[in-house]
Formats: sequence, C-alpha cells, structure tokens
Amino acid sequence: MASSTTLEDRIRAIEDRLEIYNIIASHPPSADTGADYYTRAAYVEDGVIDLGGGKAATGNEAIAAVAKTPGHQAAIAGGLAHFAGLPRIEIDGDTAVVTSYLQILTPHPTAEPHEVPNHGVSKGFRIHRVAANRWELLRTKAGWKIKRRTVRTIDGSEPPREILRGALAAFETAN
Repeated sequence: MASSTTLEDRIRAIEDRLEIYNIIASHPPSADTGADYYTRAAYVEDGVIDLGGGKAATGNEAIAAVAKTPGHQAAIAGGLAHFAGLPRIEIDGDTAVVTSYLQILTPHPTAEPHEVPNHGVSKGFRIHRVAANRWELLRTKAGWKIKRRTVRTIDGSEPPREILRGALAAFETAN
C-alpha cells in the first residue's frame, strides 16, 4: 500500500471489503430460504442478473420475484443448498467487481444411506451445478449494491473461464 494512503483511506477500504463480503455471503442463505427481501435490498433498482442461456431479469423487483416462483419454492422444499467459495474482490473507487464460485447441492434421494461416525446417517448430497459468478457493485448512499450479476455454468466452455480470468487480471499486468 502506498505510503501516502491515510489511515482513514485504509479503514474505508477495510469497511468496503467487509460490506461487500457480507452482501455476497448473504446470497446463498437468501436463495435457500426464498428471502426475496434480501435481493430487493442488495440490488440497485435497475440491477440485472444474467444466468446465461437467455435467462435474465432486470430490476431488483423482478430479480427478487424469482425466489417466490413455484419452481424455486419446490427446489427449496427439496433441500436446495447454495454453497459459495470465497470471493475475490477488486475495488476501484465507487465500483467493485467480485468473482466467485457457486455450487448448487441437492439431497441425493436414490443413494444408499451412509453413516458418518458422530454425524448420523444420510443419503448424502449431489453437486447439481458449479458456476462462475461475476458481481458488479456500486457504492450508493445506502452502501454497496449489486448492479449486475453474471453467472456461467462451468461446463468446459469459454464464458465461465473468461469470468474466472477476470479475477486474475491485476496479476497479469503487475509483472
């Protein structure tokens, strides 16, 4: 960090990073409980989610409404679990880009029961999907908000690798 950086600047950078971590970390529990109020609060009013394959929504109300659809509610009732990896955060003034992995896990209803000592018996879970996420955030008067989220399933194609490479761009130009 440059010696001209003030203590106030350093504290603000820490606070920004923590606020962004909390926004991103809140997505899995909100998705797994249908907490549409989180999405409404976390996205800017004209926010966008791009899930690929032509699936997208614009506006925090439309994005939040996904959590209440019959399909999503059925997935929750079936044991849906979003499991996120530690995000990589790049802050540039009043904007930030976050790159993360997300796994979607579901109970494995047809598996043989398996006992783990001191943890009981379960049929286990299966990984339904693993995706790369790019979250674009803005600093607003109300704090950091999501402007755009782009999700691409990791399937061997270029789009998810492009998202993941974006997290490393600062390292590429540093040398």
